[in-house]
Amino acid sequence: VESAMRRRINETHMFIGVTMIDPSSAYIEAEVTIGKDTVIMPNTFLFGKTEIGEGNVIGPNTIIRNSKVGNGCKILASDLEGAILENDVDMGPFARLRKGAHLGNHVHMGNFGEVKDSYLAEGVKMGHFSYIGNAQIGSNTNIGAGTITANYDGEKKNPTEIGEDVFIGSDTMLVAPVKLGDGARTGAGAIVTKDVPEDTLVVGMPARAIRK
Repeated sequence: VESAMRRRINETHMFIGVTMIDPSSAYIEAEVTIGKDTVIMPNTFLFGKTEIGEGNVIGPNTIIRNSKVGNGCKILASDLEGAILENDVDMGPFARLRKGAHLGNHVHMGNFGEVKDSYLAEGVKMGHFSYIGNAQIGSNTNIGAGTITANYDGEKKNPTEIGEDVFIGSDTMLVAPVKLGDGARTGAGAIVTKDVPEDTLVVGMPARAIRK
C-alpha cells in the first residue's frame, strides 16, 4: 500500500512538470508541493509541509523537512529542517540547515557547514567547515572556512551581528555577543571577543585592531 501511494504521489508531481531521475528512489510525503521544471535526483526525501519552487535541482542524497525553497536553487547531499531558502541558493554537499536558518538570494554555502537560527543576507558566501548560530549576517559578506560563532556561554544563547561587505578570515572564532561593522575584516585564526568598528581589520588572540 505504501509503495502504491508513493508511486501515485510521484506521478502527480511529474504530470505537472517535475522531473524525477529515478522515481522509485524519491520519497515524497503528501503535503509537499513542488514547482514545475524542478529536478528531483535519486535518494531524495521530502517530508512534512515542505514547499519547493520552480527550476530547482534537489539531491541526490538530500533530506528536507518542513522547509521552504525558492526558485533556481541547487541543494546537493544536504539536510534541511525548518529552514527557508530564497532564490538561486547554492549549497552542499554535506551542508546542514537547522530550525530558523534563513538563506537570502544568491547565498552560497559550502560543504560541511551548519546554520541555525540565523539570517544570511543576499550574496553571502559561507565557506566549508563553518558553524553559524544565532547570527545576522549582512549582504555580500564572505565567511572563511572554519569560522565559528561561539553563541552558547553555558547558560544562554548570545547573538552575533555582522554587517555588509565583511570579510571573515579562515578559522575565525566570534565569541558572542559581538558586532562587526560594515566592511570589517578579521585575520586568519582571530578570536573576536569585542565589537569591531566598520572598515577595521582585527587580528590575533584575542583580536585587536591594526588598521582602518
